[in-house]
Amino acid sequence: MSSSTSSHARIPILYLILGVLLVISIVPMYFYSAQVESINRDRLKTNEMLLQNTVTRSLADDLSQHERSLRMMLANLSSAIQVASGGDIGGKNIESPELRALLENFVSSSDEIAYATLINSEAKGISAGRITADAFLNRELEHAYAAARDGRAYNGQALSVGEGKSTRTVFLVSSPVMYGSRFLGMIASVVDLQFLIRRLQEVSGGGLTPYVVDAQGRLVAAATPEFATGQDMKNLEIVRNFVEGGNKAQLAATREFTVNNGSEKIEILGTSSPVTALDWAVIVQKPRREAYRGVYEMQRTARLLALLAVLLSVGVSIFAARRITNPLEILTQSSRALAKGDFSQRVHLWSRTEIGELAQTFNTMSEELERFVEDLKRAADENRALFMGSIQMLAGAVDEKDPYTRGHSDRVTRYSMLIAKEMNLDHTFMETLQISAQLHDVGKIGIEDHILKKPGALTAEEFEVMKTHTTKGANILRPVTQLAEMLPGIELHHEALDGRGYPYGLKGDQIPLLARVIAVADTFDALTTNRPYQTAHTPDQALQIIQNLAGKRLDPDAVKALLAVYARGEIRIQRFTIKRPIAPMPASVVEPESVEVAETAATQAALAADAAALERTRV
Repeated sequence: MSSSTSSHARIPILYLILGVLLVISIVPMYFYSAQVESINRDRLKTNEMLLQNTVTRSLADDLSQHERSLRMMLANLSSAIQVASGGDIGGKNIESPELRALLENFVSSSDEIAYATLINSEAKGISAGRITADAFLNRELEHAYAAARDGRAYNGQALSVGEGKSTRTVFLVSSPVMYGSRFLGMIASVVDLQFLIRRLQEVSGGGLTPYVVDAQGRLVAAATPEFATGQDMKNLEIVRNFVEGGNKAQLAATREFTVNNGSEKIEILGTSSPVTALDWAVIVQKPRREAYRGVYEMQRTARLLALLAVLLSVGVSIFAARRITNPLEILTQSSRALAKGDFSQRVHLWSRTEIGELAQTFNTMSEELERFVEDLKRAADENRALFMGSIQMLAGAVDEKDPYTRGHSDRVTRYSMLIAKEMNLDHTFMETLQISAQLHDVGKIGIEDHILKKPGALTAEEFEVMKTHTTKGANILRPVTQLAEMLPGIELHHEALDGRGYPYGLKGDQIPLLARVIAVADTFDALTTNRPYQTAHTPDQALQIIQNLAGKRLDPDAVKALLAVYARGEIRIQRFTIKRPIAPMPASVVEPESVEVAETAATQAALAADAAALERTRV
């Protein structure tokens, strides 16, 4: 049981070697590839962030540059107005041709200026440009004029003017016109943000979405028409952070955030750069799956290469492990065959390593073991032959004491073995039976010669002495522990199924099978050999008597087996003399059990008489 358990718990060395090779090859590769992947991923993320930072910073600088240029143009225009008006633009002076010409030249000097107006301190003014001021623009002009009266420049919020294809996104920039410390009026310019939209469109693409928001988080301009000017963008985290920061940010900021698109959540990478002069922010954003596409592709490529490397490592490891374990497997199989007694196994293995030397040593060991086992077998066979010869010699010595039973033990042994073989009894039982049958009458060596060799029938007293040969035989052999299993056949082969046998009067299954088989063989030989008071029966007569005793004194299965063996011709008897009828033995010496035998064969008088003397005949 323990060997079976250890066999199941055994771990094949192939697995151990393969595991070691895989660990040695894969683990370092895994950590190296993970490290390289991490470094490259960080670099790719950094590059994407730098790209967004560069784009937003460039757009923010463009806007700041335009704002400064416009402020400079407004300052130049203010100086020209002061010179042309002599410092007085009040009353009807505001409508002078010189001032109107200056205003028109200002508008025509740049495609980005869509509208300009000059308003004096009396809120009267002149204007020029490609667009007409609407209610929203007028409200912005009012805010600008209020700021100008306070001596402040003003940047308005982005507005959409016009309709259809002529719609333009604009915003108002204004400056006060001062003469010394005296307020003369206000110059306001409406800037067309088409230049900004074109720049946004130029940098868009590849998943990148650029747009500009003001200090309140409202959209100024975007690259696509899906965003409307003035749209509240504070639902985006990056815009909300800009607004909540109070427009004090001076540097670009990049962050990751999530946008809810219906039921779908999109992870975004975005960067914002402030336009300080305008209190605006330029923002670009891109879905992270697009922003980090290079990262993901690199990861997929790296993992694919790692998988290929792992498969290659596994293949090489299996090959290497097989090169090591196959010879060991051959040695293991040969060792198992050796353990099972097959000493002819040889290991045919060519190797210049220690395994090859081990194979040669194994073959040498196998040869030595084979010779040693052959010597042991030969010695065992010789010992067994000597043992069996000794037993036969002992049995022959007993038979020689009684000239009427010479060869009896050999015949009983042969008949017993034929019966046992017919009954399909196992090999171990038959080995025990052979020795027990050979020695079944060894106790007769302790019976006095005047009784054992008496030429006539035994008296009742003599028969009682003769019956002690069963226990005497068992007592003689009992000190020999190797013969302990044979004792039942020696001591109990005269017991009868009906309890009328000796020495103990056992019944039925109380009698061991060993004794029951010997009893049938002993009875058959006794009936077919000459005795002092009985001429040998023919085999058929003997079998008829034995068949009548089946189930009463003799084991029916053993009797059936004897009949089958005889019917096939495996038993041939040449030494009987037919003299019939045989007179019954004197009543004074007929034992009680003989009467029972005679009663069971009432229909065959002559055979019944023979059966009555059967037990005396067997001794």
